[in-house]
Amino acid sequence: MAPGVGFPARRMRRLRRTPALRRLVAETRLSVDDLVAPLFVRESIDEARPIASLPGHFQHTVASALEETKRLVGLGVPAVALFGVPAEKDDVGSGAWDPEGVVQRALRALRDTFAGEVVLVADLCLDEYTEHGHCGVLAPDGTVDNDATLELYARVALAQAEAGADVVAPSGMMDGQVSAVRRALDGGGHDQVAVLAYAAKFASGLYGPFRDAVDVRIAGGGDRRGYQEDPANRREALAEVALDVAEGADIIMVKPAVTYLDVIADVRRAVDVPVAAYHVSGEYAMIKAAGANGWIDDAAVGLEQLVAVKRAGADFVLTYFAAEVAEALGG
Repeated sequence: MAPGVGFPARRMRRLRRTPALRRLVAETRLSVDDLVAPLFVRESIDEARPIASLPGHFQHTVASALEETKRLVGLGVPAVALFGVPAEKDDVGSGAWDPEGVVQRALRALRDTFAGEVVLVADLCLDEYTEHGHCGVLAPDGTVDNDATLELYARVALAQAEAGADVVAPSGMMDGQVSAVRRALDGGGHDQVAVLAYAAKFASGLYGPFRDAVDVRIAGGGDRRGYQEDPANRREALAEVALDVAEGADIIMVKPAVTYLDVIADVRRAVDVPVAAYHVSGEYAMIKAAGANGWIDDAAVGLEQLVAVKRAGADFVLTYFAAEVAEALGG
C-alpha cells in the first residue's frame, strides 16, 4: 500500500482504538456542569404526581421539589429551572406575580435551604397562569397584546427576584421583553439578577409533553405562531438574538435544541454572551418512547444528542435528561 494512502487512514483509527484514547482526543466534552434540570411545582397537591408524557418527571409539591433539588445537587447539577402550575388561572395570569404564588414559595424555600449551592432559574411567562394558555394578555380581537404583556412581565420579574431567583428567563417571545424585565429589576434594586432570554424560540411541534406538565391548553385550538419564530427562518433568529443582547440579556436561549443545531451554531458565532439551549419535552419524550419499545438505547441517544448540542456551540443545556446524565457522568 502506498504510504500516502495507508498511513493517514491508520493514523485516524489509532486514536479511536480504546476508550482512554477516545477521551484523550475528544473535541467536545459534556460534563455535569453543563446541565440545568427543569422542575414543575404545583399548588394544591399533597404529593408529587408523575407526568405520563415525561417519564421520570413529576409535578412537585414545594416539599418534594426540595427533595429533588437535594438529589440534583448531590449529583453535581449546578442549576434548576422552575415552572409553576397554579391551582387557579385567570385572564391575565396574576398567579405569576403573586408573592404567594407557587413558584415564589418554591424559590424562597430553595433559597433558604440551599443558599447559593444551586442556581435558581425562574421561567418568566404567563401561559402557565392564564385560562387561555397564551404567553401574554389578549387584546379584544384575540391576539396577544405585546405592550400590555410587558408591563406584567416586569411585575413577574420583581416577584421572582424578591423570592430568590438568581436568573429570570422571559420565554414569551414578546418584542422588548428583555428591556422591560431589565429595567424592572434594576429599578427594584435587583441589578444582580441575570436575564436568560428565550431569544430564538421557535413555534415547534415538540412542546406537547411540557404543556401536559403545566396543564396548558391554548384556547380555541390556537397556536403561538404569531409571536414565536417560524421554523423556516434562520436569519430571523439572529436578528432576534441581536435585539435581546442589545437590550441587556446576560444569556441567550435557543429552543428547541436538536432540531435547531444550525441556529445554535449561528448564535454562538454571533455573540459573546453565554448561549443556552433547551432540549425540550418532545425531544426527551420521543427518545424515552422509542427506548421503552426497545427500538433504541434511550440513555445512549440522550447522551449523544446532548453532546451534539454542546458541539454546536451551547455553553449549557436545559434538559429533562439532567439527573440521568449526571448519574452516568459520575456527578
